[in-house]
Amino acid sequence: MTHLLDQLNPQQREAVEHTDGPALILAGAGSGKTRVITYRIAYLVGERGIPPESILAVTFTNKAADQMKERVARLLSVNLETWPQVSTFHSFCVRVLRRAIDQLGYNRDFSIYDEDDQARVMKAAIHELGLGELVGSPRAALGRISYAKNRGWTPEDIYRKATDPASERLASLYERYERKLRDSNALDFDDLLLKTVELFYKAPAICDEYNRRFRYILVDEYQDTNRIQYELIRQLTLAQQNLCAVGDEDQSIYRWRGADIENILHFEKDYPATRLFRLEQNYRSTQVILDAATAVVSRNVARKGKTLWTDRQGGAQVGLYEADGADDEALFVVGEIQRALATEADTIAVLYRTNAQSRTFEEALRRLGIDYRLVGGFSFYERAEVKDILAYARLVTNLRDSAALRRIFNTPPRGIGETTIGALEAAARRSDHSLWEALEQELAAKLLPSRTLRALDGFYNLLRQLVAGREALTLSGFFRELLDRTRYLEMLRQENAPEAEDRIENLQELVNAAADAEERGETLAEFLDHAALVSEADGYDERARVTLMTLHSAKGLEFSTVFLVGMEEGLFPHKLSLDDAAGLEEERRLCYVGMTRARDRLILTRGRSRRSYAREDYETTRPSRFLREIPTELLEPLRGAYSGSKPRTLWENAVNSPSEVERVLRDRGLPKGERSGGPRVGAPRPHGRWKLGTLVRHPKFGLGTVLASEGDGNDTKLTVSFPGYGIKKFMKRYAPLERA
Repeated sequence: MTHLLDQLNPQQREAVEHTDGPALILAGAGSGKTRVITYRIAYLVGERGIPPESILAVTFTNKAADQMKERVARLLSVNLETWPQVSTFHSFCVRVLRRAIDQLGYNRDFSIYDEDDQARVMKAAIHELGLGELVGSPRAALGRISYAKNRGWTPEDIYRKATDPASERLASLYERYERKLRDSNALDFDDLLLKTVELFYKAPAICDEYNRRFRYILVDEYQDTNRIQYELIRQLTLAQQNLCAVGDEDQSIYRWRGADIENILHFEKDYPATRLFRLEQNYRSTQVILDAATAVVSRNVARKGKTLWTDRQGGAQVGLYEADGADDEALFVVGEIQRALATEADTIAVLYRTNAQSRTFEEALRRLGIDYRLVGGFSFYERAEVKDILAYARLVTNLRDSAALRRIFNTPPRGIGETTIGALEAAARRSDHSLWEALEQELAAKLLPSRTLRALDGFYNLLRQLVAGREALTLSGFFRELLDRTRYLEMLRQENAPEAEDRIENLQELVNAAADAEERGETLAEFLDHAALVSEADGYDERARVTLMTLHSAKGLEFSTVFLVGMEEGLFPHKLSLDDAAGLEEERRLCYVGMTRARDRLILTRGRSRRSYAREDYETTRPSRFLREIPTELLEPLRGAYSGSKPRTLWENAVNSPSEVERVLRDRGLPKGERSGGPRVGAPRPHGRWKLGTLVRHPKFGLGTVLASEGDGNDTKLTVSFPGYGIKKFMKRYAPLERA
């Protein structure tokens, strides 16, 4: 084991060898965070002789957990009878709940509802309460409820704190949504964490059992933990505090999802005996890239601070391209990608703040025939046909799963219409039962039309037969039987369309996935749990040469070349954060994350104008403040190969610099003698029409130059250029403008 530790740098080795007591490892971007975690696990087992089953490591994605498992296995190079438990927070909680959720009044065969299932339940709850026009979309309501759950707030908490009718309606919706989940013996993703914490509080003996079992706990990406995850870790460390938290406060970018940066900032207060380790040597980026990223994030207040350095001194300057607009920006980026792919470039990423920005880059890549991968599209388990068959499988394990039942009542078509389904849902509400129980009651009562009863009875018997025959089949055999008995494949073949063939192939691949799970010894419930917990980040293809993704999705990844696009005020930083100090700091951390994904080359781009949906026109943009925070000596202005744009060195004045104003005025026919920028000293000020080239002052935008004037008197419409802010249009009657 000693020779393995020789492969670590002094700071990494010191962090690995400190095993007893709480430890906080501040791991800067690219500093070998995963390496330290895996070596620490291997050191505990191989050198300290700690039983592997006494170690728990938790992280946020299945991909990260799988990578840790593989690395630990390589380091130990032995076949252990038991292995350390390495999993995501949600996977760990599922295991706990499958064993003991009956302590909370649920059955252990509970279903896990994905976003579509949750939206379906919320839509029904909104309808039942008659709140259709008062709460917006079901997904918006779910977002507010998820926010509450991540902070541990119950419906009663929200109602007690309510100061307006909207909050009271949310509390009622939350309560109805929770009741419907319980009636279906189902949990949503937030519940997996909440119910585990609740279980540990209400069943101290179970909490003690896990405290005794896991003597050493490691938490990856600690800066991304929310309040409930924090409570979970606190409960798991009541008996001992051999807790190792690894994270980077400068990469805390999920506040919108409930992450609380205070968890890492206050770690030493929560665990007073903490040893603090800083990993500052970066093994990924050049020093130029690190200096630029550090210059941005160091403006934040909420940070512990570290100084990243690397042996890769120097490196190319950070490229800066200022496009005329979004299309020009996309053409430039794709042109650069085409040239990079012709050389030795390894992997390339285009990173943007919002998903909507991907369109122009996708179109440009397709025009040039460049293959790319888009992260954030439908994953395999989100495809409609796959979700349909998984819904059947969920029902076989939990007949009370109303969302699954609602999804496949008439899929494939079997003569059960929306009117019948609505009647069953109404019956379920009246009796406060699940949809399956309402179906059984209606079949027993025989009050529905005979044709409807025949269709319902056939469907009921199909599911009963699938439940009865499940135990006699292998996992893959069960899915083959399911596809055959439901006639789902037959339905697709009758469509006789290319799209149908793709869907058939997807279902065949689902059977293959079941066969793989079967070889791993998984049960049907475990296979369904895995399918439910696949995240967007798990869809990243490391073999792709070109990847398009949001900045949030890029966390934890690295590329040889990174294009960080849309560097404009209101876009990045996002407009919703501009008046929120904490939100603006998170945007700055997001910028730092994006910049530090690059190994060799980092290029920043912005459009000087961008189409505005609200105005149905193009609007001049302002450069992102993050650009101003990068030292100019680290930036290299770039020229566009397609638009003929000239490189700029003073990007602060990139929008309508004095020379540009001069050109605009010349083009509009103003004689040179009158292009002085304002009236002569002592000359009478003009009244009525404002002359082109007149200097004006605005309380927010400062000094500007009049580019156009239409009309007379108070009805005059003025077009004014403000350096650094762009072109603005005003009505003189309302504009707070003064001649300078």
